[in-house]
Amino acid sequence: MDLKAALQQGSKLLEEAGVSPARLTAEVLLCHALGKEKPYLYAHSDEDLSQLAWIHYGRYLHERMEGKPTQYITSRQEFYGRDFFVSSAVLIPRPETEHLVETALRLSPKAECAVDIGCGSGAIGISYHLESGSPTHLCDLSAEALDVARHNATKLEAPVSLHRADFGSALRARSVDLILCNPPYVPLRDEAVLQREVREHEPAMALYGGETGVEPYRQVVEQALWTLRPRGWILFELGYQGLEAVKEMLDGPAWENLEVVNDLAGWPRVIAARKTM
Repeated sequence: MDLKAALQQGSKLLEEAGVSPARLTAEVLLCHALGKEKPYLYAHSDEDLSQLAWIHYGRYLHERMEGKPTQYITSRQEFYGRDFFVSSAVLIPRPETEHLVETALRLSPKAECAVDIGCGSGAIGISYHLESGSPTHLCDLSAEALDVARHNATKLEAPVSLHRADFGSALRARSVDLILCNPPYVPLRDEAVLQREVREHEPAMALYGGETGVEPYRQVVEQALWTLRPRGWILFELGYQGLEAVKEMLDGPAWENLEVVNDLAGWPRVIAARKTM
């Protein structure tokens, strides 16, 4: 079977399994099986697929049809123009999260000390560090997630510091002027309505934010009152139901310059506030 036929067959199988976009997914999985980039498929469409590549391709197609996200099959996800390693130990970085990095660079283009809390793959903190040159600390409670973040920091030559810590202790005894956080924000009650790929494959620790989905925000805001320097910024990614609750947490004399940033779909995606004193 040549590459063109393999791509057509894979696309058909994925489409019949309800995987979308079927053609693009088949291209990604076939490239992964070959160890090649996309242009190779079309420059060598009449080349025969080796037996080993066919075995790998077939396994990848089966895994995807069973619900495993493509990014966990290929161990890759692009974020802020860079190629990040991902595994099932971390949440897959979403394009919408790039708004958090963009907002941080606009409000705090050069921090003396930045902290990415619940860093997962490290995509947020590493991207901010590489764009700003700011000293940046990455924190996560999961040792497996920190291994992924460490891999990405090494791969992308980002000299960030990594710490195993939960949402509260990540900020203890540390004076910082920028806090970045994409916390778990899915309410537990919504577990059943999540996409299969998310519910069955992404880490629960990175998904669920308690019964209401806002408990982790409260932990970070309370600790930030003691550790964030005056005039320092705190920025969160927002869950789809979290805006009003998080705004209320940042509505008080300790905070000013409250700002909400919408994503390209018009949903509130980032909330930022500056500490007054």
